[in-house]
Amino acid sequence: MADAWSGMRGISAEPGYVVMQPTTLCNLACNYCYLPFRRENRKMPVAVAEAVATEIADFARSGRFSVVWHGGEPLAAGADHLAALFAPFGAGVEHHVQTNATLIDDAWCEFFAAHDVRVSVSVDGPRGRNSDRVDRAGKPAYDLIAKGIGALRRHGIPFSTLCVVSDPRPGVATELYEFFLGLGCDVLGINVEEQEGVNLRLNRYDPVAVSAFWAELVGAWRRTPRIHLREVEWSLRYVAAVLDGTADSLLPRRLDPIPTIAQDGSVVLLSPELAGFHDPRYGDFSSGNVLTTPLRKILASAAETPWIGEFLRGIEACRQSCPYFGFCGGAHAANRYFEHGRFDVTETNHCRNSKIRLLEGVLDHARDHEATAV
Repeated sequence: MADAWSGMRGISAEPGYVVMQPTTLCNLACNYCYLPFRRENRKMPVAVAEAVATEIADFARSGRFSVVWHGGEPLAAGADHLAALFAPFGAGVEHHVQTNATLIDDAWCEFFAAHDVRVSVSVDGPRGRNSDRVDRAGKPAYDLIAKGIGALRRHGIPFSTLCVVSDPRPGVATELYEFFLGLGCDVLGINVEEQEGVNLRLNRYDPVAVSAFWAELVGAWRRTPRIHLREVEWSLRYVAAVLDGTADSLLPRRLDPIPTIAQDGSVVLLSPELAGFHDPRYGDFSSGNVLTTPLRKILASAAETPWIGEFLRGIEACRQSCPYFGFCGGAHAANRYFEHGRFDVTETNHCRNSKIRLLEGVLDHARDHEATAV
């Protein structure tokens, strides 16, 4: 199995971006959060950022390269510390921040403008749909999120949004899309809630309802395609590629390693959600630490990490057994582990909800739209 895989694909030694955890701390306590240390303020030392910046300099020179600051809540690290972590990265690096927006004020907007930061806000829709996003006392965070978004808009800072959907069914999609149209975001990403990390809530939903949710979302977007809708646009590109015979070119020959650099410098590949966890069989899932081993060396020897070899066998099993493989490229590592406890399994609830039902919903919309047109 390993030989068959290595002749087709593998893990690239050159990432498209890196994920950096400036702090484990988050000021919210969202009900579906997967993070294990969100109450602890473990900040990333500047030495970690320096080690990463040195290693990715060549990647940045060869083209646009993104550094994604993801927490905890990155802004909880404080502006001074975040600026110190940014400092080692030179020209050619785009800084992205995934934030809950509750701390954003005029000063943070000035920081974003000064450092040319791309901002993505986590918000789950209007007040009634945002009920899982709460502070540590269980108080809804919607008003603080709205205030932060208001500051971004006041300063003319473009932003994307990431929405977690815990109730994917007909009637929800249109409400959500209309909310985000009015919010003023440029891009909307939809994540159906996942069972990951410390979030043990099951993510088994009625497949008919989930497909209908995606179909309705496509319809809402097609009526007013004013913002980029991440999942739908990717699905439509795939369908178009299938029709013109170029679908095989959409999946990369080698997997992006997606190195996640935890606050202590440890590196977890492929799935940021595995950072901070430990398993008797797999250890801490890390492939090394940038404070002791250059990132390039860690990436070059990625396949030596025991769980990654098991994951690659699982991907090959997906390729051989699943008709949707050309669309999704195989179930994500963290979803395999947190749903099944191992990496060589194939189908997960996540791939059912966010890949299979997504594609079915897009096709259902196309079929129904064609029937209406006729």
